[in-house]
Amino acid sequence: MKHSDAPKILITGATGTIGSELARQLSEKGIPFRAMVRSFENTESLASLEGAEIVLGDFTNAASLSNALVGIEKAFLLTNSSETAQQLQQNFVAVAQRSGVKQIVKLSQLHASADSPVRFLRYHAAVEAQIKESGMEYTFLRPNLFMQGLLGFKDIIKQQNAFFAAIGDAKISLVDIRDIASIAAEALTAAGHENKVYNITGPEALTHTELAALFSEVLDKTIQFIDIAPEEMKAALLSVGFPLWQADGLIEDYAHYSRNEASEVYATVEDILGKPARQFKNFVEDFAEDFS
Repeated sequence: MKHSDAPKILITGATGTIGSELARQLSEKGIPFRAMVRSFENTESLASLEGAEIVLGDFTNAASLSNALVGIEKAFLLTNSSETAQQLQQNFVAVAQRSGVKQIVKLSQLHASADSPVRFLRYHAAVEAQIKESGMEYTFLRPNLFMQGLLGFKDIIKQQNAFFAAIGDAKISLVDIRDIASIAAEALTAAGHENKVYNITGPEALTHTELAALFSEVLDKTIQFIDIAPEEMKAALLSVGFPLWQADGLIEDYAHYSRNEASEVYATVEDILGKPARQFKNFVEDFAEDFS
């Protein structure tokens, strides 16, 4: 690889759903990038992408972050949601600042706020504040609930023709992660996205009962949504292996959703990409095999 072709973009979280989709889209655009991973296991599909350079990096190890950031101008920041996520992301921001990174594109969450009752929204706000204070340029992507999050229910939908949540009849403007990745790609490769905060939603706000109706239509069988109490949802999350911190956070998230606080629809996807955001029906059609 010639020096002029050396990657100027770093993707963290590159083996996750959004990171891997972002990597695929950059590769399709012919833009070289560096992907930071914790180990080389299960990176074959990433390594096969044209323009991909894979580097080991650990959010708890400043030296490894410095090494991953050599020559990097723009970084996409994403970690797993966990009790240590805020600290890990703040470690990265500090090293990026020292390394001369010009811009951080951070995956945040709709309604990130320091005084939110939702722990995820508080930690995103804390990291956003640090990035702003660093003097680096920033683009904060604040998506709503991911459509792909419903894939977590795929086995229950297949086996019981139902899915469950503590949300009542509140509406939520879910968004497809492919649209989020496309906006991230734009922010990393085009001018004009510096120091912007983007609220990212799908094109419609739907209740979970309406989601069930769309599942039923596409899958050609009756899928029910069953509203449950927060305590039941928490017990179910813990029973399938969610850590307590994460389970409690999701219950806070769904309480926020149940108050209709995530029902606004923003035109950000269409404004930036020039095409409408994917509808939930499109998502179910594309992933029908997973739910059938």
